Amino acid sequence: MALSDLWALEMLIAAFAGGAFAAAIGALPAFIFTGFMVIAGEVASYVDSEAGAITGAIAFGAPFSPAISFAGGAAAAAYAAKRGYIDSGFDYSKAKDIGFALGSKPDVLAVGGVFGIIGYWLTVLSGTFAMPYDHIAMAVTLSALLHRVAFGYPIIGKIRGSGIFDMSPFERGETRGAAAADGGTVATDGGVATAEDANRLSVEPWLPNMYQWGHVAAISAVVGIMAAYIALVTGSPFLAFGISAASLFFLNLGVERLPVTHHMALPASTVALAWTSGAAEVGFVALLLGGVFGLICGLFGEAFQRVFYAHGDTHWDPPAAAIVFGTFLISMLAIAGILPSSSWVATLGF
Repeated sequence: MALSDLWALEMLIAAFAGGAFAAAIGALPAFIFTGFMVIAGEVASYVDSEAGAITGAIAFGAPFSPAISFAGGAAAAAYAAKRGYIDSGFDYSKAKDIGFALGSKPDVLAVGGVFGIIGYWLTVLSGTFAMPYDHIAMAVTLSALLHRVAFGYPIIGKIRGSGIFDMSPFERGETRGAAAADGGTVATDGGVATAEDANRLSVEPWLPNMYQWGHVAAISAVVGIMAAYIALVTGSPFLAFGISAASLFFLNLGVERLPVTHHMALPASTVALAWTSGAAEVGFVALLLGGVFGLICGLFGEAFQRVFYAHGDTHWDPPAAAIVFGTFLISMLAIAGILPSSSWVATLGF
């Protein structure tokens, strides 16, 4: 990528459409399509190496790149909640309801489109300077920060309980109204306090069925090993990520207790192939590294949600941040010579 790509008119138009479409169908459904497209692209590439353009051009391109579509849909949800457009019965802040289809309101589509372009720009900037992390995941992370600032939401939110990592107010079912009765205030998204604000939980964990440290650690290690195996037998660092992303189809349908695992799968697949220098061969060390990186990234995602999601009012994606961390760590280990390669992750020219 080059800085001149920032102003490629055809890409700006396509990115606007990708963000707007995600706003229409919802950020989470749009990301599920990313998963389906990754599976299609990686399977096609496995069968015929010249047929894998679906992954790069579609799944990670303007139509469904998470930096464009998911981030655009999340920003549109934040905007729509401000405007009072979301009436979904969602238990948390309405601005966090990324599974809700926002429909065809022109202003909502415009917000999604604008943030689609922002996500494209952020990806190009990281790519131009060959930054040592997943460029798309970093764009998703930064886009969430930008939409909180742009629409007047607090960056972190009011901390309740005994500290920023404390989830016990959620476990007790404590609401913001109850906290206010004990001498606090009912935090809002910048507007006037309402009954809805008072009835919100004091702390809103990203995944109410997957936030205990031990549970997160267990599923992270398992997914990491599985993802590493898939990568080693296929040579694809992205197929396990696509499978994990596509599995969220069931979460979007309301299946309870479904874990979110793509942030464990992608770094695990990547480090396994980095260890083998891309060779599609199953080995004990590569599988073990996959489990370790799945574990590290799963726990990082949980830590991130406790800081930036649980106390806030909009969706700030823990998996994207965890993927940034995991891929950055892989790049640094490759630069230090501990890993033979960094797979597809840039290494600042080292």
